[in-house]
Parts: sequence; C-alpha cells; structure tokens
Amino acid sequence: MSDNQLRPRTPVAPAPGPAPRRPAPGPRAVAAFRAAAPALAVYAAVRALGLLTLWATAEVVGKDPWARLTGRWDSVWYQRIAENGYGYTTTLPDGSLHSDLAFFPLLPALERGIFEVTPLTLGGAGLLVAWTSGLLAAWGVFAVGTQLRGRRTGVVLAALWGVYPTAFVQSMAYTETLFTALAAWALYAVLRGRWIVAGALCVLAGLTRPSAAALVAALAITAAVTLVRDHRTGGGLRTVLRRRARMLTGVVLAPLGWLAYVVFVALREGGPFAYFDVQAQWGNNIDGGRALASFIAGLPWPAALGLCGALGLLGWLVVLCVRQRQPLPLLVYTIAIVVISLIGAGYFGSRPRLMMPAFPLLLPPAAALARLRTTGRHPAAARAVPAAVLTVLACASAGYGAWTLLGAGPP
Repeated sequence: MSDNQLRPRTPVAPAPGPAPRRPAPGPRAVAAFRAAAPALAVYAAVRALGLLTLWATAEVVGKDPWARLTGRWDSVWYQRIAENGYGYTTTLPDGSLHSDLAFFPLLPALERGIFEVTPLTLGGAGLLVAWTSGLLAAWGVFAVGTQLRGRRTGVVLAALWGVYPTAFVQSMAYTETLFTALAAWALYAVLRGRWIVAGALCVLAGLTRPSAAALVAALAITAAVTLVRDHRTGGGLRTVLRRRARMLTGVVLAPLGWLAYVVFVALREGGPFAYFDVQAQWGNNIDGGRALASFIAGLPWPAALGLCGALGLLGWLVVLCVRQRQPLPLLVYTIAIVVISLIGAGYFGSRPRLMMPAFPLLLPPAAALARLRTTGRHPAAARAVPAAVLTVLACASAGYGAWTLLGAGPP
C-alpha cells in the first residue's frame, strides 16, 4: 500500500454556486394575492349581496338604485368638485353656508382622471374608485389581522368589516373605502417596520379625509414611544436618531397631505383657520360630546336605552382591544377615530359610518369567531358556525343598507 493511500485526504470544498436570489417583487405580490384571495372572495360576496338586495328592493318600490349610489348626499359634492373644481357654496334656509371646501381633494381628483380616460361618467368613476378601494381595504384589513392573529382571523376580520352595519356606504361613491385602504396598509407598514411607506400612505390619507389626523397621531405616538424606549436601553440620542432615521422620515411625511389641504383652504379664503371655519359652517366643529348627549336626551326612552347600549358595546370593544394588547399604532388609531366621531357636533346619523375605518375594533370578535369549532371532525364542519354567523350578519347588513339607501335620510 502506498503512502498516498495511507495519508488522510483533505476534504475538497464544493465549488461555490450562484448566490441565492431573493424572490422578485412580482412573484411575491402574486403569492400575497393568493394568500388574501379567500378574504377578498368573502368580502366581494357580502358586498355583492348588499348590491343585489338594493337592486331587488329598488325594483319593488320603483326607485333607481344607481342614483342611490352615485347621485345623493356627499357623492354629489365630490362629483361637482371633479367637474368644476372648488368654489361652490350653497345657502341653507336657516342662513348657514355650506362650502365644497369641506371635502378633501383626492377622491374628486381620481374621479376626474378616470372620467378623462374612460367612457365612465363621474358617478361611475366614483363607484370604480370606491369598489376597487373596498377590495384593497379588505386586503389591508386581512393583512393586519393575519399579522396579529393568523390567516383565519384575517379572513374573518375582512368579512366582518364588509358586513359592518353601515357597510352599504362601501358600495357608494364615498371616501370610506379609499381612506380605510390607505389606513390599513399604512398600519400594516408600521407593523412591518416600513415607516417611509407608512408616511407616504398617510400623505394620501390626509388628502382623502380629515380623520387622517388619527393616522398621523398613531405614527407620531408610536415613534415617540419607540425613541424613548431606545434611549432608556442605553443608546445615546444621536445614535438613536441615526438608527431610527427612516422612522423619523415617515413621521415627518405623515401630516403633509392633511396640512397641504388646510393651507390651501387658508390661502384661498384668506385666513389661517379658514378650513376650521368651513367645517363649523357644516356643523362639524368639536363640542366635546355635548351634541351627542343632547341627541340621546331628546330620544324616547326605549331608543335612548338602545343607543346607550350600542355605545356601551363600543366602549367594551375598545376595552377588549386594550386588554388583548393590540399594537400601539392600532390602539392609537382606533381610539382616535372613535373619539373624533363622538365629540363632533355634526349630524348624528353619520357617526356610525365615520367610525367604520376603525376596523381594529372588529379584531376581538373576529379572533373569537375564528376560534369557534363544531363537534364534527370534518374540516367543513369546523367552518360551519363562523360561516353561519357571517351569513346572518351579511343578510342583516344588506337589508339595513337597502332600507337606508332607499329612504329619505343621509347615511
């Protein structure tokens, strides 16, 4: 036997192969869409049920369902801005003025853009924005629910948002779906640490609704708490600020959309507080809840008790969100939306829809519903109870939506 045969051999390292590639953005987006497909399908189904119920009921009573979705209340104001720009003011019989400057510009800008490049009317363009935004909002709601409680809860959360009592507004040429889509994805970006994306989405939300202030507060308070925590763990101020530069950039970006429109109104009207004066003319000033208390006091006692019960349920949901330790940005956003909706002096009937973007309120019932199981072992049986509950809620929401839209009062 030769010396070469006795000598131990040095293991030969394998030839280096190509570095593993990160998945391209396209395949990643496709995978995300496939994961969200059940939530989007359920959401689309419950909204389609609402539309079919509206159409069938309108046929019976002899009214135009399309006009109910595109030609009443706030949708008319948005379309007028899309067609003519700002500058319209109407005087009510009591002498008060209502200016179109109360409405933020993103929705009418999108309506105008779609109108220019498609055969759709402005009303049809508004519905296209609202329905597309509804799907994007359901996707964002699903993403947040999945991030916090798992995919099953995410699907149920998107479905519950679609059967919210005033969810019929999601089918109208209104801003609720557009704002909720921007808010949900901004909050998801914060949860994933993508602060600049979150700040950019806040800019767009600030051009959509005044309630974007709640989203700005969520980012700012979360960032402040994060900076204080980092500083306490031993990091110097300079080090902390350098490490959190992207977070600070997102926070600085966040209020720019809202501020830009407030400044636009101030310059147009010649006063620094002109935007708030416009809102006060519409009766949307902040009164600390006095209007709500007066409204309850003026109701017959059965209705007053029912409304107090609904407010108690709302408070209980807020407490559950806190007790279940939802992430700080979700808690700040949700509580701010609820408070803003309740302390204004405006028309009471619109307050439930003003709270609709506060989708984290539905996370506790969504998680509880997702945990429900039947005694059967078959996988289909395990989904029977949640599906039955969602079906009942969808039918109730569809019926209430048709009754409200075909009635006389605004949502």
